[in-house]
Amino acid sequence: MSDSIIIKGGRVIDPSQELDEIADITISGGRIAHVGSSTERGTVIDAAGCIVCPGLIDMHVHLREPGNEEEETIASGSAAAVAGGFTSIACMPNTQPAIDTEAMIEFVYRQAARANTCNVYPIGAITKGRGGKELAEMGQMVRAGAVAFSDDGCGVANPMVMLRAFQYATMFDRVLIQHCEDADMAAGGVMNAGFTATRIGLPGIPAIAEEMMIQRDLLLAAETRARYHVAHISTAGGVQLVREGKKQGIHVTTEVCPHHLLLTEESVATYDTNYKMNPPLRSKKDVDACISGVIDGTIDCLVTDHAPHGIEEKEHDIQNAPFGIVGLETALGLFASALIEPGHIGWPRLIAMMTTHPARILGIDRGSLKRGAIADVTIIDPTMKWTADVSALRSRSRNSPFGGWQLTGRATETIVGGRLVFSLRKRETPVAA
Repeated sequence: MSDSIIIKGGRVIDPSQELDEIADITISGGRIAHVGSSTERGTVIDAAGCIVCPGLIDMHVHLREPGNEEEETIASGSAAAVAGGFTSIACMPNTQPAIDTEAMIEFVYRQAARANTCNVYPIGAITKGRGGKELAEMGQMVRAGAVAFSDDGCGVANPMVMLRAFQYATMFDRVLIQHCEDADMAAGGVMNAGFTATRIGLPGIPAIAEEMMIQRDLLLAAETRARYHVAHISTAGGVQLVREGKKQGIHVTTEVCPHHLLLTEESVATYDTNYKMNPPLRSKKDVDACISGVIDGTIDCLVTDHAPHGIEEKEHDIQNAPFGIVGLETALGLFASALIEPGHIGWPRLIAMMTTHPARILGIDRGSLKRGAIADVTIIDPTMKWTADVSALRSRSRNSPFGGWQLTGRATETIVGGRLVFSLRKRETPVAA
């Protein structure tokens, strides 16, 4: 039996080649052998009516290992990823202990190799213990394979520390990913500051807490000519600051999550802790601004900010429950709901924001179907209607506000390095070599 896979008759969308056509894809030896009509033998996957694209990449996930394995592990997070169509994920360093040393970077790669499911790229901490005071050993982490640096969950408040971080990151050609939030302004807040928070009696996190840090960091990035990435942008002012930064030639990129495109602060009025996230759900004006940022290219990437928490934690009252929701398995359908169905963008653009763009920002050798490329491939049925079932998630956690949502568009097969690691439907036909 040949180890080849032939994906037949799909709409091949590869932004790295500006390719959008009906074609076959032949995979052999773990790499893309040919795009075009194929008569080779091997395992055939019928992709008629489906989109075939480079494997999806999520550059912002939390895998909780080490320290909180009851919420998620690298193995369970990888299983969730491939079920959502993701072949590569980049994990944030806010674990216990933090991913802030060469040994911790190596630990992530070892655990990912044991899971043997998808590509897992570790993001190292900017500061030791994510404490915001002393730079971590960035050079050693780069040597071990760190693809970026972030103290996600905390913004680096000290401007001199951030300046030094930009300088070091430039030396190693790595991007700094900032959780943009002034901790003093956000202290004690559980939702967006504004009329709704006042009406329901909850402390708020003002939009300016995000915008002040973005503005400061843009000045530092301009000074150092560093690559700067704004994590999970959520405010109209933040989007405008990034837009202006790009026009000024600053090396700034940003990302947005599905919940900041689909939900508003009004959802928090139910006191359901699954609507408590950081950055918080904002106003309708902010949602519209984020959508506009996607449309005009200000926002570069679509991410999940997959943040697993145990049921017991999320059952606390809303002021004491942790921030965050899971997202890997529902993201594609939610982004289609937010962006494709209303006609804001088409599938080629959405796929670029989930493949080539994050690959470029992280500097990883993924996100392409060019001949000879590593065969990471996602097959999407853009017309499949399905219901988000939180109880059936492969993640170890269930904290999602999207249970019961009716979605259209889903990954049906996920191929990593030429291996079929997830198949929603039996569509493969073995053919004798």
